[in-house]
Amino acid sequence: MKAMILAAGRGERMRPLTDHTPKPLLRAGGKPLIQWHIERLARAGVRELVVNHAWLGARIEQALGDGGRFGASIRYSPEASALETAGGIATALPLLGEAPFIVINGDVLTDFPVARLIEAAAALDGETRLAHLVLTAKAGYPTGRDLTLRTDGRVEPCGDGDAPYTFCGLAAYHPAFFRDVAAGAASPLLPWLLQAMARGQVSGEVQAGVWLDVGTPERLAEADAIAAGWTA
Repeated sequence: MKAMILAAGRGERMRPLTDHTPKPLLRAGGKPLIQWHIERLARAGVRELVVNHAWLGARIEQALGDGGRFGASIRYSPEASALETAGGIATALPLLGEAPFIVINGDVLTDFPVARLIEAAAALDGETRLAHLVLTAKAGYPTGRDLTLRTDGRVEPCGDGDAPYTFCGLAAYHPAFFRDVAAGAASPLLPWLLQAMARGQVSGEVQAGVWLDVGTPERLAEADAIAAGWTA
């Protein structure tokens, strides 16, 4: 199984830290954020990785190389300017192949078991099930669209009276999910997710461990404290 780590964002809210360092290379617990993902994936047996990049992408390639020192093999999907999530994944499909794959945001910190994503990806059939999302209880800071999880495992937009959850940026997709997304063009993920949700093709689960959207210098400090405990 292959995995893609999304690393193309500019990290505007992290400036000036990201003026000269790509956001996924910011350090927490003595390691770049993206390295935590690479190592967890490799330990779980997911060693064929794709990393997209745009802002300061050459620095990402210089820092990670071919992935060999992490026990992985890394191929890169460069973008002249960030293509957003759906556009970036669609552009990288030739590197990801025809089987379901895992996608992880490079700027989150989490201990969610990779084995669960492998299991979820293997269950995607490309017809009735196109995507599986990892959700977390709605955070106390601004996040994306509120979602909810039905008792049958389907993910839908959150309605009145529903328990609100946030998409963690951890997911498994079947390539068919991106069939109509134009490669090389910017395209956000949410509209495509909403279409698939309306067809009942998106499943999900709620994570119970560590998850942090490292989107501000304050949350980077929090991530550093958490990850320091992992390396202690």
